[in-house]
Amino acid sequence: MIPRFRNRRHAGLALGFKSGLEEANNKHLVALGITPVQYEAIKVRYVVPLSFHTYTPDFLLPNGIIVETKGRFLPVDRAKQLLVKEQYPDLDIRLVFSRAKATIATGSKTTCAQWAEKHGYTYAEKLIPEAWANEQGPERKPQDVLKEGPKQP
Repeated sequence: MIPRFRNRRHAGLALGFKSGLEEANNKHLVALGITPVQYEAIKVRYVVPLSFHTYTPDFLLPNGIIVETKGRFLPVDRAKQLLVKEQYPDLDIRLVFSRAKATIATGSKTTCAQWAEKHGYTYAEKLIPEAWANEQGPERKPQDVLKEGPKQP
């Protein structure tokens, strides 16, 4: 019997995903033949001044590219991305927005796409581009970069 779900979010949560966007990208990667799909497969330690936190990216592609999917791009998410990028400059982290033209906050004129461009992030809308999975990827694998720990600002 196939389980029935109230909505996509409920289905995603039941299957281990936190959002319908994550679930859609998982299905997309499987359809592209990119297997095994590694969902939340690594943890990235980063430092918020005077405290330690971990960041668990949504997807780790086989070529070492890290993908974070974002529906709402909250201030805490933006701050986390900037801290991780500063402390791990060798990680190739890319963003997939559910709507790249959405503003980052009510009343703001800055879109998610503009924020990503300003801060040097490669981004896409809705689905992980197949081209990302077909790229060679970073010179150093994320696991090797993470072993060294965060770089001090």
